Amino acid sequence: MSNSSLPGAVGSPPQHYGNPLGEQRLLAGGKAIVDLSDRAVITVTGPDRLSWLDSLTSQELKGMLPGDSAETLLLDPTGHLEHAIRVIDDGVTTWLLVDGEQGAPLLAWLERMRFMLRVEMVDRTPDFATVGTLGAQQLPAADPNGVALVWVDPWADVARGGHQYALVERHPAADWTYREVLVERGTDLSLYPAAGILALEALRIAAWRPRLATESDERSIPHELDWLRSAVHLGKGCYRGQETVSKVHNLGHPPRRLVMLHLDGSEGVLPPARSPVELADKEVGKVTSSALHWELGPIALAVVKRSVDPEADLQVVADGIRIAAAQEIIVPPDAGAEANVPRLPRLGAVSRG
Repeated sequence: MSNSSLPGAVGSPPQHYGNPLGEQRLLAGGKAIVDLSDRAVITVTGPDRLSWLDSLTSQELKGMLPGDSAETLLLDPTGHLEHAIRVIDDGVTTWLLVDGEQGAPLLAWLERMRFMLRVEMVDRTPDFATVGTLGAQQLPAADPNGVALVWVDPWADVARGGHQYALVERHPAADWTYREVLVERGTDLSLYPAAGILALEALRIAAWRPRLATESDERSIPHELDWLRSAVHLGKGCYRGQETVSKVHNLGHPPRRLVMLHLDGSEGVLPPARSPVELADKEVGKVTSSALHWELGPIALAVVKRSVDPEADLQVVADGIRIAAAQEIIVPPDAGAEANVPRLPRLGAVSRG
């Protein structure tokens, strides 16, 4: 499957088809599909597959039923993000969907972790392509074991065992109906209206939805991106990086926090990823992704220092231009410390009362 040959396609997979804002409207209304055929697909089979993946990653997977979707994170021993994995199980096989550049290193790491367990991994990227869409379009999903391979994004609500740091009455993801459908490569999808990746990115940013390829770096922990919402089960047992997840959530605060920025569009400049975010001429963070939204105008996600005043007006520097940016708080500065452990007085301190 590839829509890169359709009229007006720019890029492969296509970034847009000549009308990015119009494509956003179609996609938001559940009337278009996005070619994500560069993404990787890994299968895990064997009777130990779910309990094994559960033991390695942040989400509770061992209870998944055929057709269930989940999201899980593979962390390093100190809790930093290494892989974000979208998971489908069909009762026979567990399907792991990841961005293309993550496929080979994830497969290699899983192979090293097999030990004596009854699991087998295969790269199925040459056989299956990923299609993104919003809504419940009836696409010709592959079903090699009798269950349609459709991953439904859990970001629309707080997953069981998860936690949301965003303090909003109605999360912008409430209407986020995103899903990814696996189709056999070579499937003709030319009859479905197409939207480019730019359209999907704009809607993702507006939903505050983090993505490993854009929002994370070598220092990122899940708390900074409000990723405990969909991809971490706080009540499950030990896994790699779990100590950091627990400590920061219960006793500490994430050192950085994700914000959405509403950008001044008068200069007509959209800041690229890694553009500096400044407060009083001092760098306090970086833009992670940006887009021109069909309703909100120019918007961006950025990771800033926890200490940045939530009320402060920021500036983004791009192409030598300073762009005014208003914060919309996703992760508040006081996120974490959920255990509310009382502070003990220092030894030798004099009590006044």
